[in-house]
Amino acid sequence: MTRTEETSRQQKSNAEQYRVAFGSMPWDQASPGVRHKVYEQDGRRLRLAEFTEEFVEAEWCVNGHIGYVLEGRIEIDFNENLVLLEAGDGLFIPEGEEHKHKARILTNRVRVILVEEL
Repeated sequence: MTRTEETSRQQKSNAEQYRVAFGSMPWDQASPGVRHKVYEQDGRRLRLAEFTEEFVEAEWCVNGHIGYVLEGRIEIDFNENLVLLEAGDGLFIPEGEEHKHKARILTNRVRVILVEEL
């Protein structure tokens, strides 16, 4: 292998650090009605999550969420203020009691990308 070929191979290898290959990752069953694929780096988590109609949030969630709906429809209840999210919508929910929420899945499947701080 020539020096140029070796340099090119190393550059491609180094560039792979910027790619998250969700397609080759296994699904982890997080809880009934939700599974995900998770990538963590530099204090952040990138998560591909899939929810089904079996998903039920028993308690109010006070965690913050930043993400993008890839597929499906989901309704978020903010203390009786309902927000509908569907494919193509982004979501930005700050953390805290004043933003507590519960999600309800409206389609067979909802897929979202979530970005989270660790």
